[in-house]
Amino acid sequence: MNIANLDWIIIISFLSITLLIGLIVSRKSAENSSEFFLSGRNMPWWLLGISMVATTFSTDTPNLVTDIVRNNGVAGNWVWWVFLLTGLLTVFVYAKLWRKSNVNTDIEFYEMRYSGKPAKFLRGFRALYLGVIFNVLAMGGISLAAIKIGQVMLGLTAFETIGIAGVITVLFSTMGGFKGVVYTDFLLFFVAMAGSIGAAYYLVNMPEIGGIQALITHPNVADKVSMLPDFSNTEQLIMLLIIPLAVQWWSAWYPGAEPGGGGYIAQRMLAAKNENHAIGATLFFNIMHYAFRPWPWILVALASLVVFPDIASIQEAFPSVSEDKLGHDLAYSAMLTKLPTGLLGLVLASLIAAYMSTISTHLNWGASYIVNDFYTQQINPSATEKQKVNVGRLSTVILFLTSAALALLLTNALQLFDFILMFGAGTGLIFILRWFWWRINAWSEISAIFVSGLVSVLFNMEIVSSVLFGETALMPEYMKFPMVVLITTVVWLVVTFSTSPEDKEVLLSFYKKTVPGGPGWKAILGDEQIESDGWSVPSGILAMLLALVMIYCLLFATGYFIYGNFLLSGILMLIALIAAYFLFRIWDRIKVKVF
Repeated sequence: MNIANLDWIIIISFLSITLLIGLIVSRKSAENSSEFFLSGRNMPWWLLGISMVATTFSTDTPNLVTDIVRNNGVAGNWVWWVFLLTGLLTVFVYAKLWRKSNVNTDIEFYEMRYSGKPAKFLRGFRALYLGVIFNVLAMGGISLAAIKIGQVMLGLTAFETIGIAGVITVLFSTMGGFKGVVYTDFLLFFVAMAGSIGAAYYLVNMPEIGGIQALITHPNVADKVSMLPDFSNTEQLIMLLIIPLAVQWWSAWYPGAEPGGGGYIAQRMLAAKNENHAIGATLFFNIMHYAFRPWPWILVALASLVVFPDIASIQEAFPSVSEDKLGHDLAYSAMLTKLPTGLLGLVLASLIAAYMSTISTHLNWGASYIVNDFYTQQINPSATEKQKVNVGRLSTVILFLTSAALALLLTNALQLFDFILMFGAGTGLIFILRWFWWRINAWSEISAIFVSGLVSVLFNMEIVSSVLFGETALMPEYMKFPMVVLITTVVWLVVTFSTSPEDKEVLLSFYKKTVPGGPGWKAILGDEQIESDGWSVPSGILAMLLALVMIYCLLFATGYFIYGNFLLSGILMLIALIAAYFLFRIWDRIKVKVF
């Protein structure tokens, strides 16, 4: 496709502004590792909230949503919509606990909560396991999406796309550190939102589509617009809704949706001015991420079913795309080629924005683990601040190169999403309970990590999977994920009660610092009185449920408004407002008194 001069001006101007921001903050970011990874812990809620939204606005997300919608309809998005429960639990229960812990990374938590050699091993292992292995997997999916966009929209080879995008992103990330990431996220958020909304509006109203009503009644689309799965199809109902709601949200670890908070979401909570700013940032993120942002992507995915009804039609329209990159997720990029001059430049800039925002976050987050939780703990405990920053910058480059190599081997986004989800199945309950139950120890987590990974690998081996799961096997296919969760949970519970508890001094120190409260600590506290504002978890769970109703109603209200069902949209919006009112009423019970 031909990119007009106006489009190039928009793209180049955006990239120049981004690099300028990185250059301006580079000197401040290089002062010490706290500045480079947490920006001095002085960030306001609105800036961190926007940064969280921008970070999860990655190039692979529209592709993933498109893949889901084309295969399973709009209802298929419940596979990630259920993570709203995880997110809101983090908002109202865990955000303030993370900020009170005052750790530099969520991995540092391990040597604060656990003791001895198991804690030291767990901290170093998780730093590499999450900061390198899982992080590289996530970035590989993001870079895969960039490769597909480059092939379809710009005619670039995979190496050319990764080379150009990588140089710009790595240069920006190594210069600006976390502050550069957050400041540019503010710009990237608005560019990305404008691009996705503009693209959806134009593409739905193309002559080939004929507007929203023609779209949702089209034979290729009509059976895919429902926001709930077909209740008469038992297998689909179980796979798309029941398992995600009953098991997946609390049991699976996934970047950006970690039970109990973690990863780059925790990094932003730790960078907040105080506990209340951490709560506000994560609430804003969850509202934007689930209630409003998915719809532009969903509309483009539905429209793609009219223009490109199958993979063969995509291949016919773009014969230069390599065979190993063909998939339903490619339909999003294919639709964007139909945008007019100006809007095309804005959308390309928004995709570049999404790529840079997410990759730079993953690079800074992964490097923070390598520096704080591996290098300074296992290799050079006496490292100077300058050495830490330099190791962080070197780690940034290595992480990107590794993820880029992986991206060249991948085929589609959904493939990677399912793998990561399965690989972390069963570990989530530990992350939820370890703040409130003293008996969980380092061995609980170690056993869960290894068993979850091992069982996931076994269940995905053809020789094992064919015997256990499928129409003619012992169990239906949808039981694979719950079985990983069940086996992992049983093992870590057995290990917990079979091993010694943590040192009482360590447990008391952890409690005094974070004051999680609750009956799960009575055996440790005994008669000791520790000053607190009371146990806020019951109020936090009530707030979580109210926010859950509010955000899901906003999500459905937006969808029904787009579909033209204004009555149902209005009713849902009214319910959302009522839930918001009661949420506001109990806010004082949740927020922390800051002096």
